[in-house]
Amino acid sequence: MSSAGNIASTAPKGGRYVNSGTGAALQFIDIGHDDYVALVDSKTAFWSLIKKDRMPDAIGGGEFLSGYRAKAAQFAEEMRQLMFGLKPSAVYFNPTERCNLNCTYCYIPEEMRKGGKHMAEEELFGALDRLRAYFKRVIPEGDGRLPQVIFHGAEVMLVREAMFKGIEKYKDDFRFGIQTNATLLGDDDIEFLMANDVSIGLSLDGHTAGIADKTRKDWAGRGTFEKVCDVMDKLRGYPGFNVISTVTTENMADLSRMVEFLHEREVPSCMLNMLRCTLPASRALKPDDATVAGHFLAALDRTHQLYERTGRKLVVVNFANILISILAPTARRLLCDVSPCGGGRGFFALAPNGDLFPCSEFIGLPKFNGGNIFKEEVETVLNSSPFRLVTERNAENFEPCRSCAIRPFCGSPCPTEAHEMNGGMDKRGAFCEFYEEQVRYALRLIADGRENDFLWDGWDGDAETTFDAAVL
Repeated sequence: MSSAGNIASTAPKGGRYVNSGTGAALQFIDIGHDDYVALVDSKTAFWSLIKKDRMPDAIGGGEFLSGYRAKAAQFAEEMRQLMFGLKPSAVYFNPTERCNLNCTYCYIPEEMRKGGKHMAEEELFGALDRLRAYFKRVIPEGDGRLPQVIFHGAEVMLVREAMFKGIEKYKDDFRFGIQTNATLLGDDDIEFLMANDVSIGLSLDGHTAGIADKTRKDWAGRGTFEKVCDVMDKLRGYPGFNVISTVTTENMADLSRMVEFLHEREVPSCMLNMLRCTLPASRALKPDDATVAGHFLAALDRTHQLYERTGRKLVVVNFANILISILAPTARRLLCDVSPCGGGRGFFALAPNGDLFPCSEFIGLPKFNGGNIFKEEVETVLNSSPFRLVTERNAENFEPCRSCAIRPFCGSPCPTEAHEMNGGMDKRGAFCEFYEEQVRYALRLIADGRENDFLWDGWDGDAETTFDAAVL
């Protein structure tokens, strides 16, 4: 094992971003901190923060390297289990292809959203029956975990009656969640969802109608901002409530104001997700990596300022996941930022006709249809060729990712973007430089002892320290 590396530049070179590290087993990364650099092993997700004046000590052998080497096999096995040893525990359940909105960047083809299939009540119940049987086979009895079903996709409230009956009938078998544009949520609906402990995700892309309604509007061109704000007010204080904002060229400059807006309304958590570039129409709204990273990190800074002032956190979940992937790789809550990703491993997606896909992002791409829940056992579908295209994608096997030190904290997402935008599963995802800047920011927080301010309280309740070399 090589014990030395170079400090990677954070600046563009020849118009292309230089990925972190040089491919050695242990690599130094310049994290943009006055006092520290990071030392990372991309094979095991091991890392340590090294004072710049002690770099020779870190690579010169002694207690530090001998301690690391003694634990390296354990670290590698933990990462192997995370990458290849998981079984699904969640389903993105798409009960309809239709939507009452025509958002600019939607990854679902327009013809599906206009006239696609609704799931009938008996079909929805039949699918939940089959999912329940599958999870009983793979989740050990007495485990205490319930699998998760997230009603998702187009607009789930278009099949409100069947969906609510399903929630009521199967509430002892699954933890339910819904992702909705909120435009069809009435007071009775909100009361039902809260009474049944359903997690509720709302979609909103800006802190004003002028920003939010640029990309999220109905087929007649009307925006959704006012309605979403009304629903947010009614959900105030509900712990299972979050807001997802899709970040595009239209709203990236206002992310700091967006987190102020959400914090004021006591939203407990949000996601500031880069838009998916699966379909060509969305790519016109793709932000430049360096520019959007600046706005995103400024928004994270603003959440911390608000926390210091009020004592109340607004957790930005997608960044918190990156932070946890560094602090405790196997404790991450989302599986987008690992390679292979969670599609087909930690979760899968169900289309309204019963077809199964590794992730909802693949619905609309027939090549990734692995089979049908009404015709095949789930286990058979999970082992199908379309699923293996995703579950066997490994960023260790292609450049530039194989030589990048931050690979275990990034995973080169998203496979749909790699395939549709960049030409194959052996290509990088859409926001390489943006992920690098998130990791550098996260490591600076750790160096300054501020990481817990950006995470859920008690996130590490079940964590166990196996090697304490965070700062040298």
